[in-house]
Amino acid sequence: MKIILIGIQGSGKSTQGNLLSEKLFIPYLSTGHIFREIAKEKTPFGRYIKETLNAGYLISDDKTLEIVTDYLNRNEYKKGYILDGFPRTVKQAEDFKNGIKFVFYLNVSDKEALWRLAYRNEERDDETLAALRKRIELFHKFTEPVLDFYKEKGLLVEINGEKKVEEINKEIIRKIEKG
Repeated sequence: MKIILIGIQGSGKSTQGNLLSEKLFIPYLSTGHIFREIAKEKTPFGRYIKETLNAGYLISDDKTLEIVTDYLNRNEYKKGYILDGFPRTVKQAEDFKNGIKFVFYLNVSDKEALWRLAYRNEERDDETLAALRKRIELFHKFTEPVLDFYKEKGLLVEINGEKKVEEINKEIIRKIEKG
């Protein structure tokens, strides 16, 4: 089964992705995690990724597609996956041909997302207030149209991401079980 989780940063995608991975026995893959790992590399590309992330900008469509496709071609993702943070643009969604079964949109307000991120336990270089605000702005500009793309394909399921973690998870599992 191939699932995409979409939501503004702080919407709970990684929390739900990890819970679903345990329940469905399929791997969870976060593009944010991939990019942060690449950003640690002492290479020109690693520096580019780090600078882009720290400024709160999106990695280019072509590079993102290339990186995500390379990861998903690994054996552990052959039987399915839960993908978080991709696609972020309509071009990425259009170019990504991978038999997606469900796209869950965890809908939370900007205010709720910022509040959650401010109180998150882990600190990351790419989570300055300026970078977070920029990412939220880019989500509305580039990723919200992706929701319409998947809605037209009949794949989008909108979930109220401001409910309790357990309630959100149960709702997602119910949708998956219904098919």
